Amino acid sequence: MRAEFQLLHKTFTRYSPMNSSAKTAAVGDPGKYFVDTPFALRNFVGFPNRNPPIFPITMAHSEILLVKPVEGLGGEGDQVKVRAGYARNFLLPRKAAVPVTKANRKQVEALKKRRGEREAHELNGAQEIANKLEKTSLAFAVTTGDGGKMFGSVTAADLHDRLVAAGFNIERKRILLHTPVKTLGKHTVKVRLHADVSVELPFDVVSENPIVPSAEEKAAEEKKNRKVEARR
Repeated sequence: MRAEFQLLHKTFTRYSPMNSSAKTAAVGDPGKYFVDTPFALRNFVGFPNRNPPIFPITMAHSEILLVKPVEGLGGEGDQVKVRAGYARNFLLPRKAAVPVTKANRKQVEALKKRRGEREAHELNGAQEIANKLEKTSLAFAVTTGDGGKMFGSVTAADLHDRLVAAGFNIERKRILLHTPVKTLGKHTVKVRLHADVSVELPFDVVSENPIVPSAEEKAAEEKKNRKVEARR
């Protein structure tokens, strides 16, 4: 064991970055004796590790009881585990949750009852709005150029503004228009009012000025007229 220690110490001194005479070895290179040297002995003399151990970083978590609905997390009465900072800095100060204690666990049944009443109320409200939207049709007048090419587009924000002006209290994120509309004609957009209630809302995009045929359309029309004249 003593001979092995001396050999290891000699090797470490030779390949150490602090040894200015080590010209043939890379800085921190363990050398050829690394594989044959016991791990405990390498640690004892401070021999550099080829693959240093990786210690996983663990985040502190807290278990809380929700007393208000939190999007993406749950509703009243749900017992969830979240990061301690999120609970301490956001959920608890806003009174959206309370720590899980023996006393707070007694509130679970009452919280779930209140949750059921809230969800039933939200569902009824969504169905009422859906019935009104099914009888609603929107129209957007836009400026166009040659051939009816639109200047600009109709976006989800435009639809939301028009619905709010019509008296509908709907969040903009409920309007699922993924790409702006850039063509004239009839269109539909899905409005998701509730997880179980969605409506297909129709709307028209029309030109506010007379549509002037484009040069290509004019040429095609003239060609068609010449063919008709030739047949006569």
